[in-house]
Amino acid sequence: MLDDNLKAQLKAYLQKVTQPFEIVASLDDGDKSQELFKLLTEITELCDKITLKTDGEAARTPSFALNRPGEETGLTFAGIPMGHEFTSLVLALLQVGGHPPKASDAVIEQIKALDADLHFETYFSLSCQNCPDVVQALNLMAILNPRIRHVAIDGALFQDEVERREIMSVPSVYLNGEPFDQGRMSLEQILAKVDTGAAEREAAKLNDKPAFDTLMIGGGPAGAAAAVYAARKGIRTGVAAERFGGQVLDTLAIENLISVPHTEGPKLAAALEEHVKEYEVDIMNLQRAVELVPSSQPGGEHEVRFESDATLKSRTLVLATGARWREMNVPGEAEYRNKGVAYCPHCDGPLFKGKRVAVIGGGNSGVEAAIDLAGLVAEVTLIEFMDELRADDVLQKKLASLPNVEIIKGARTTEVTGDGSRVTGLTFEERASGELRRLDLEGVFVQIGLVPNTEWLKDSPIELSERGEIVTDARGMTSVPGIFAAGDVTTVPYKQIVIAMGEGSRAALGAFDYLIRS
Repeated sequence: MLDDNLKAQLKAYLQKVTQPFEIVASLDDGDKSQELFKLLTEITELCDKITLKTDGEAARTPSFALNRPGEETGLTFAGIPMGHEFTSLVLALLQVGGHPPKASDAVIEQIKALDADLHFETYFSLSCQNCPDVVQALNLMAILNPRIRHVAIDGALFQDEVERREIMSVPSVYLNGEPFDQGRMSLEQILAKVDTGAAEREAAKLNDKPAFDTLMIGGGPAGAAAAVYAARKGIRTGVAAERFGGQVLDTLAIENLISVPHTEGPKLAAALEEHVKEYEVDIMNLQRAVELVPSSQPGGEHEVRFESDATLKSRTLVLATGARWREMNVPGEAEYRNKGVAYCPHCDGPLFKGKRVAVIGGGNSGVEAAIDLAGLVAEVTLIEFMDELRADDVLQKKLASLPNVEIIKGARTTEVTGDGSRVTGLTFEERASGELRRLDLEGVFVQIGLVPNTEWLKDSPIELSERGEIVTDARGMTSVPGIFAAGDVTTVPYKQIVIAMGEGSRAALGAFDYLIRS
């Protein structure tokens, strides 16, 4: 299962285990059980504080629990946690073995204080880069609080459950047998949902904060770079973000960040946060901006109001709220989101194994999605609005070589149809003839570009372009003095991570220059 290099790395990590624990496996005679047994055997051979038992009686096989002697932690993996979930396995081994988690003391105490029986089940796929955050958060909650249990389930391995529960998007989380949430969630977001007073307490804390010199609204590459550059100037700096990392969290492979040949979105987001935390930056997560109240006088304090009812003040602002996936805005899309309509082929593709799907969009993202899905599903139909695909030639040639892919150009999707619980097809119009055609399928993956997150600025004096992007000058300043903007939310062309970082740095320097001259 594990090659020599991976074994060496894992052995080094397992040296951090300080207290003994047991891996209790529930196995049958199947190939997957034998595969899991081999993996668990290799792990126990690397650490003398870990014991493997095979007398588990869990309902799902193969599966395994991590238990301290005489104590059930409530943490179980159903399946073989390799791929993106291997990191989740390593962290679980360390934390059950006594290695302290990276969560703050306040978060740890909040978890321990939860006074309810919470049984979580998370369905993941091994190719999903969004799933580990959820799995790791719920694992930690189970380890810290004896009233919390968590089972992480490989959806591809337990297809019968996926079908019965009609799961068509991962991660999908159930709490006490009922749907809890879907998609990427941080530990703080999960706690906010189960600890009903958390948001109110946090808002009260934010309202008591003194004004910042520079406040970043958004924690993606632009916001993180701006925070680093501002903090290095020695001014009071804050970052208020709906989720630190932004859209980078939803990105799989990143191969064009100069000096970093290859990384993945969640890893880059974590690195950005660690870099920002090296400075005296106040990071405030789970804060969705809803209103901007600019200062009524030059050099005064601007206000930003948040969905949580919190308000923050700052002498300068850097707006870096980024962009999100553009939706088709056709009948049925919203109704069947996460019920066959998806936006992440890497995350949700394995759930459509052997099925028929469509990809909407003929740019690089759409063609790459179709190529990836072709190796999993029975048939892929790519639908492009224009008369020609817009993707790079090398991608188009690869797509054309695949036997289970059909390409339809000059077509406009008009409706997603379903049976009330899941997608059954879509309708599109042939633009040349006006003829309507229907495709019978089980999944629709939408890949048609980005839309800026500026709805909250529509009633503000900030100048926006026709596309809703923030207009900035050569120093990153908006139409309002003292308010700057950076990244994908602005009119700056070429929405790339490296460009967003540069623009965030420029905006922070512009803000500092404004402060010293005001």
